[in-house]
Amino acid sequence: MGSGASRLYSSLAQTLVSTSTTTTPLAQTLVSTSTTTTPLAQTLVSTSTTTTPLAQTLVSTSTTTTPLAQTLVSTSTTTTLLAHHQDPQHPSPSQGCHSPPGGHPLELLRECEEALRDRPPRLLRAFICPGEGEVDREEVDNDATQRTIRVMQAIKCFVNCPLEALNWAERKYLILEEILTYRPHILCLQEVDHYYDTFQPILASLGYRGNFCPKPWSPCLDVEGNNGPDGCALFYDEARLDLVDSVNVRLCALFTPTNQVAVVTTLRCRVTGRRLCVAVTHLKARSGWECLRSAQGSDLLRNLATLTQSPGGPSDPIGVAPDTPLLVCGDFNAVPSEDVYQRFASSPLILDSAYKQLSRDGLSEPAYTTWKIRPTGECCTTLDYIWYSREAFSVDAVLDMPTEEQIGPNRLPSYSYPSDHLSLVCDFSFKKQQEE
Repeated sequence: MGSGASRLYSSLAQTLVSTSTTTTPLAQTLVSTSTTTTPLAQTLVSTSTTTTPLAQTLVSTSTTTTPLAQTLVSTSTTTTLLAHHQDPQHPSPSQGCHSPPGGHPLELLRECEEALRDRPPRLLRAFICPGEGEVDREEVDNDATQRTIRVMQAIKCFVNCPLEALNWAERKYLILEEILTYRPHILCLQEVDHYYDTFQPILASLGYRGNFCPKPWSPCLDVEGNNGPDGCALFYDEARLDLVDSVNVRLCALFTPTNQVAVVTTLRCRVTGRRLCVAVTHLKARSGWECLRSAQGSDLLRNLATLTQSPGGPSDPIGVAPDTPLLVCGDFNAVPSEDVYQRFASSPLILDSAYKQLSRDGLSEPAYTTWKIRPTGECCTTLDYIWYSREAFSVDAVLDMPTEEQIGPNRLPSYSYPSDHLSLVCDFSFKKQQEE
């Protein structure tokens, strides 16, 4: 470990502390006194007295606490809450907490910046308004921004990359900094394996409520000292949006369940009173699996058509626009020429890809949403998308992509960016004729 990383590790150790002079490892906080646990709770909880590296990182003997440390370290009986997390109909009482200690976004952002002070600065990206060019969204008319819904298809939270660049004790600050910088109303994540010990408690302290769907056969479970299975997570800001319903979907191919999942959440905007349905997914990776991705995409579209139709509506969704407009975020692992992309582009749900708005003609996807170097060579391509109901929503702004110079010669991930996939951020508003 270099001297800069050593100084940062020392800083993190001072930041992530417990209020007790007798420290409690995070592993011990994830142990319930109940003798009845769900399978996922059994995966996440261990009664072993041997702490994991994450537990050792998160706990310090210092008596000085920070807001983030208070969020990450708790002596509550977490397992009881975890069991409730699995069912969207029985959300945990800890979800969507409005007034925990120190839960102010700017305060947490400053804490992230302080923890990352020895690292290169984050990638600076501008918002582009279709037809207007680059714009400062903070200076846009207040009434317009009050009616805007910001959606973030965010950085992936579990990738195989150099440990010195992506040590979780440091990397979590990079991820949180990215989220806190743009402060979306809706946040979609894939490959999340730190949902319960990091993302859910921290984002709940900021007024977000989340739903998580783990993969049935997560590769994370094969890693020693793992945090449980990875999967998809969807968070929404309770100050702007109310929950109507949420469903976890296991995607099928030819009526056979696969290892890929989706979270589909229906929300009501508190400003306009309008409903919207948001989905996050992560389709099968790697070349050679194009047919499987196409089948998974078709299955997701069928589920979305069913979930967005009003009760008593047409039983056949073909050719029928959805009653509830859609936003679909995800890592599709598919370039625009692939069949699954074409299925979404030509769907009777009348969807369009928001990031085409970055192109001059509004018809082309960006050159890349991921840029990495693999043993097989360099990979620079577009795999991630935010689809939206084009008859219901207007795209007000899109976060631009960083340049090749900003990304750097070693590509992604890096010491200034925690993932090989770039986050997508869009501002949407309901079209006037839809606001009734």
